[in-house]
Amino acid sequence: MSRILGKLYVQVVIGVCLGALLGILLPPFGTELKVLGDGFIRLIRMMLAPVIFVTVVLGIAKMESMKELGRVGLKALLYFELLSTAALVIGLIVVNVVRPGVGINADPHTLDVKAVAQYATVAKQESVVDFFLHIIPVSVTEAFAKGEILPILFFGLLLGVALSQGGERAQPVIALLDSLLDAFFRIVRAIMRLAPIGAFGAMAFTLGRYGVGSLLSLGLLLVCVYLTCILFVTLVFGLVARLSGFSLWRFLVYFKDEIFTVFGTCSSESVLPQLMRKLEQAGCPRPVVGLVVPAGLTFNPDGSAIYFSIAAIFVAQATNTPLTLIDQFVILGVLLLTSKGSAGVAGAGFVTLAATLGAMDKIPLAGMVLLLGVDRFMAEARSVTNTIGNALGTLAVAAWEGVLDRERLAEALGAPAPYRHAGATMSVGQPALGHREASTPGPVPAVQPAS
Repeated sequence: MSRILGKLYVQVVIGVCLGALLGILLPPFGTELKVLGDGFIRLIRMMLAPVIFVTVVLGIAKMESMKELGRVGLKALLYFELLSTAALVIGLIVVNVVRPGVGINADPHTLDVKAVAQYATVAKQESVVDFFLHIIPVSVTEAFAKGEILPILFFGLLLGVALSQGGERAQPVIALLDSLLDAFFRIVRAIMRLAPIGAFGAMAFTLGRYGVGSLLSLGLLLVCVYLTCILFVTLVFGLVARLSGFSLWRFLVYFKDEIFTVFGTCSSESVLPQLMRKLEQAGCPRPVVGLVVPAGLTFNPDGSAIYFSIAAIFVAQATNTPLTLIDQFVILGVLLLTSKGSAGVAGAGFVTLAATLGAMDKIPLAGMVLLLGVDRFMAEARSVTNTIGNALGTLAVAAWEGVLDRERLAEALGAPAPYRHAGATMSVGQPALGHREASTPGPVPAVQPAS
């Protein structure tokens, strides 16, 4: 029994269950425990910038050809666009079949538009051009101070390229960064011991603040989102895993600690450093991990894409707003743009949805009020789907590039003999990424909290 209770994912599940129970029985006290979840996420976010920066710099610095960098980047962006588009389309199909908003008959003129006004204001503050310009930081220190992933990634790429061309003079800096990264991951492993407490506090707050009543009133919408996410993971991710030459089920089991932690905290960022470490353990080269994972956090929000398409059509159904097939295709086109780049923004889901509805100028923005009570519950499904998609996408790009270490992957996933020497169907036979020295670390002890 003590061996089972010593596993991180078991402790997180227990924390989630106890938090939910406390939130239902003692709502005021459960609401006060929000600080536990917020504190854990802030500890992880504290490590995001240095871990991502050093991982990117080391990965690029040890590459022998910059052509490899371009190939990996282009394939990652192509993968992101294909998967996020598929997520939007599947979300539209499911919401039109289930029709969770039909029968609510909400009058947009009687809804409290002030409750969503702040999200609409934020949505209007940044255009597409502003988003891409924002990738270039005004100053490096400002990017690190604000924890902005894309500017940090951009600067890391530049420094990595510079060090790769520095020859022997750059080696002391690379050695120092190697030591720093090892120290950073030791800190992350220590923080992850607090994941059950963070999940307990986050779940107690969610049930205490919003209650079971909000779940019952919009239960069909929740079922629609969760069902779509499960279908997407099973069918689309299952196909990607099969094409990449490994079992989706074994992949999910390998990342079970991270999946349960994200479910409890509703934050993809809460496991990002550990996710990157485990991907390297599974045979994914550091340059691929350093590029794909941080970029995927912004450009590959599969779970969020599902939520956006369902939520937009739900608001139209609930307010009896007629939409033609052309209108829905327009929504799809707008979401292809607005769904990118919202990661890390407070209330990102509502900001993106407000930007989409504002661009349409047909679906009443006031209808978003209907989503306020259950958005937190839907955040769990989309965050877990985002995390699974990000990890799977990294392995898929590595397989596509032909650099995935099959032996290490099979060992990490505990794959049977047929998988151990299976070639990747997606692989195009590219040569392995060149390194001056091994870019992936040795086995890392499993994150096991003290029992």
